[in-house]
Amino acid sequence: MSDRTGGWSPVARGTLDEWIRLYRDGGFAALVPRTPIVAPRTPAGVLELALALKRERPDRTAAQVREIMLANGGPAPGLRTLQTHLARQGLNVRADGRSAGKAYGRFEAAVRNELWTGDGLHGPKLDGAAGRRAVLLAFVDDHSRLLVGWRWGTGEDVFGLEAALRSGLMARGVPDAVLVDRGSAFVSTQLLRACAVLGVKLIHASPRAATTKGKIERFFRTVRDQFLVEIDDGVTLTELNRLFSAWLEVVYHRRAHSETKATPLERFDAAGAPVLPTPALLREAFLWSLQRTVTKTATVSLHSNQYEVDAALVGRKIELVFDPFDLTRIEVRYQQRPFGLAVPLVIGRHTHPQAEHKLPPAPIGTGIDYLRLVADQRDAELGGQRIDYASLAQPGDGDGDGDDRDINQEAGTQ
Repeated sequence: MSDRTGGWSPVARGTLDEWIRLYRDGGFAALVPRTPIVAPRTPAGVLELALALKRERPDRTAAQVREIMLANGGPAPGLRTLQTHLARQGLNVRADGRSAGKAYGRFEAAVRNELWTGDGLHGPKLDGAAGRRAVLLAFVDDHSRLLVGWRWGTGEDVFGLEAALRSGLMARGVPDAVLVDRGSAFVSTQLLRACAVLGVKLIHASPRAATTKGKIERFFRTVRDQFLVEIDDGVTLTELNRLFSAWLEVVYHRRAHSETKATPLERFDAAGAPVLPTPALLREAFLWSLQRTVTKTATVSLHSNQYEVDAALVGRKIELVFDPFDLTRIEVRYQQRPFGLAVPLVIGRHTHPQAEHKLPPAPIGTGIDYLRLVADQRDAELGGQRIDYASLAQPGDGDGDGDDRDINQEAGTQ
């Protein structure tokens, strides 16, 4: 007779006789192979109790059912065994009748820059007494899986988020939409204003729906498995950014993605060079703004600072647009129209309170003494002989012969 591969396989005479007997007794159905029935090794009473606990409260998980059985002092089957028996009985559903597992459709943006997904990842402890953990804020392009913008920082705040987003906009263009979670930095008015100025749709994922941001979560898993596993605690922030940039451009962007079968860089660049925003548009997008009502004296206050504005705006609610790192220059706008710059009257704070800890640290000394180098060069030009300025100050006529005396000294002797 023919086997599964199309060849011929011999069959014993006894097997043929058994098939004939079965066919005569039960017809063709008797020849169909039967699924072997194996008696469960778990005692029936234990399984009945587990099923009763699940039926009592359908929201209980298999792990919770097993924990209750152990707490009751009785035996309990293994977790996988219990899950298998619950599935066979159709009890792996919730109280509302739906399956405990949720099916998610696969989605991918049709073209690059159609959708960016952003999120944060906590990394190693940084160098220093504080021992703060580094945080990676990153945006990945949904179509190509290219990491379009990123930045390692010391916290998941609006400044790190703006730095990551700005770098992506400058290098990869402006996306149609950005998908983020509901963290404090991602729901800030600063990010909302930046997206509005750039014409980007800002989308916030539903709470506790990590699968919505599946691509950035999968990228973070790659970062943990291939990059962070090689990083020890105590690294400096500068070194961490340098090493991550090297790994990103040399390894990740040049390695074929398991889903797209192409490298992220090739897939992103397939459509040619992207259209980049102008510097003026980027500056406008990342300015901060607050609304204030002008007092009767044509002044407004902003973080303990006092400014004078146009007298025509008295009693009106205006918009103050500014750079958080420079509160001495405030742009005044009313109903989307510019009204010049506010005149500083009292400046007690030069930076926004949230920006103070983000100021760049004092530069580290190079150890180069420029004037000492100049002096050494001059000494070398003189053949190594230094000028003895003390000898030039000896009393004399100025020509070094010592004949002249102090006129005041001569007057005193007369």
